[in-house]
Amino acid sequence: MTSTKLTEHAPKMLSVLRIISGLLFLAHGTQKFLSFPAGEAAGSGLLFAGPGAYAGAIELVTGALIAMGLFTRPAAFIASGTMAAAYFLAHAPQNFFPVNNGGDSAILYCFVFLYFVFAGAGPISLDRQRRNTA
Repeated sequence: MTSTKLTEHAPKMLSVLRIISGLLFLAHGTQKFLSFPAGEAAGSGLLFAGPGAYAGAIELVTGALIAMGLFTRPAAFIASGTMAAAYFLAHAPQNFFPVNNGGDSAILYCFVFLYFVFAGAGPISLDRQRRNTA
């Protein structure tokens, strides 16, 4: 009986996971480009170039799209691939173990976003709203 009640809420929790993951991912982009929130990874604004700038732009755009649930599957696909590349290019060369090379969040983002590619945005999303009005 309890598992049935919990299962009823699974679609809504998919949306909650998507919103929180998207907002956290967006924060990585705002930190790189807007220096907000201030911290170690704060960038120098839109003027710097290189792989970090590309990653930051992807984090900004796909993070916002994923959080809103708009074009979720393609945005999540791009974000997932970006995190896989970030892990293998930036983190893995430093150390074999993700907890030691700082890549554990990149791996987690990669697989959470890959899940959204297959599961979609959930019921609380602009994708659902667009589909119901079309």
